[in-house]
Amino acid sequence: MGILNTLLSAVTWWNGSTLNTRIYTSRKGVKVGEDDQGNVFYRTADDSKRWVIFNGEAEASRVDPNWHGWLHRTWDEPPTDKPLVHKDWEKPHQENLTGSALAYAPAGSLRQAQPVERRDYEAWSPE
Repeated sequence: MGILNTLLSAVTWWNGSTLNTRIYTSRKGVKVGEDDQGNVFYRTADDSKRWVIFNGEAEASRVDPNWHGWLHRTWDEPPTDKPLVHKDWEKPHQENLTGSALAYAPAGSLRQAQPVERRDYEAWSPE
């Protein structure tokens, strides 16, 4: 890790963890597991605190529902010890893409590469 990355991690939190979080994690953190996105989950030895170190952008919707339940103490066992049973109709977890370039844009949206020309609408203009 270069000097610039170390300096950035000391003052930013949105692209991973801060320097203080890394120090706390190295001193008190017990690694519990990792999800398919590379996010790493920790707890203290007495399980009084639980946290995640994001692999990349710190966006809460990137936490899988299995791990979200463990982080918020909905259940005590992490998904690495007791995986949740999923129904066949459940879709895989996807992060919230709102506000990103990958967000859904319906037909006719101004965000479409080629906006659809509408002939069924005439804009009002004052006379």
